[in-house]
Amino acid sequence: MAISIDDIKKLKELTGLGLTDAKKALVEAEGDFDKALEALRKKGLTKAEKKGDRETREGLIESYVHSNRIGVVVEVNCETDFVARLPEFKEFAHQIAMQIAAMNPKYPTMEDVPAEALEAKKQELLASDSLNGKPAEMAEKIVEGQLKKHFAEQVLAEQSYILDDSKTVGEFIKEEVARRGENIRVSQFKRIELGVTE
Repeated sequence: MAISIDDIKKLKELTGLGLTDAKKALVEAEGDFDKALEALRKKGLTKAEKKGDRETREGLIESYVHSNRIGVVVEVNCETDFVARLPEFKEFAHQIAMQIAAMNPKYPTMEDVPAEALEAKKQELLASDSLNGKPAEMAEKIVEGQLKKHFAEQVLAEQSYILDDSKTVGEFIKEEVARRGENIRVSQFKRIELGVTE
């Protein structure tokens, strides 16, 4: 079975792996590019999960202005100055800023949602008439799902990624973590819209 050098190069670019690892993945997938990419993505995301608790003290502030009507400033952190200075990292931060401009999230992650906001929404949902007569355990599960759905629009990491709606922004960030080999996080942002005050 012949593995094309173009496929190896393409896989290398998409995953940040070395040529040898890219070729090995294609051989394991019997030359099926999509299958190799999916296998590597799963491995990469698993590695990304392990990096999630490492400190991020470097990074950059990126800004984006859309049609002179919406402005975004976002802080994206990583572990090293080396990664922070990469043009690809700046592009990644720019894409995050575009996401914030388009989708107007309130919080970076679910962990950033204030406990009182979560609790207030939970109580509101538990008081709903649609839960009447349902067992407490079932009602609790329904409310958990409704909570996640409610905050999915308000939490950046839970939103559908605007440039590829097959994944969430959280998954897009994890892919960047796998690509760079460092923990990366969006720590804060501010979105301003002309004529709109909060």
